[in-house]
Amino acid sequence: MTKALERADIKASTLHGEKDQKERTEVMSLFKQGKINIMIATDVSARGIDIPDVHYVINYDLPEKSENYVHRVGRTGRGIKKGIAIAFCSKEEKERLEEIQQFLNKKIETIPVSKKEYTYTLSLSNEAQSIKELIQEQEDWEEKRKNRRRKKKKK
Repeated sequence: MTKALERADIKASTLHGEKDQKERTEVMSLFKQGKINIMIATDVSARGIDIPDVHYVINYDLPEKSENYVHRVGRTGRGIKKGIAIAFCSKEEKERLEEIQQFLNKKIETIPVSKKEYTYTLSLSNEAQSIKELIQEQEDWEEKRKNRRRKKKKK
């Protein structure tokens, strides 16, 4: 994942069990300072991370234990702040998704992705410019949304 992002000139770093403590501390410091905006972490290394203002958590697979889902998505939306958690779920993980929903006592919104749409996203991974454009489009949309909210609050 990190290599794919780097091909698109997007700085990212990883946090996993094979890194020594010095490397982990350095990654955390860079992320907290905003020098890298994307950190890719495994379940083991992600536990206990407390960084304010994490806006997105993306799960590329569902955790084996339902309570780990809470730990993962809990990196975002601290206190009164809102964040977005996204989880990819394959057909083989449907049962695990149901277990997580039961654990949370809450339905998780699902968005089906067709084979055609999935194939399209794979083609984007080979087109660094397209990825940059999509990220810029999302950032522009978020900025417009924030501005609309500010205007509503002023009224």
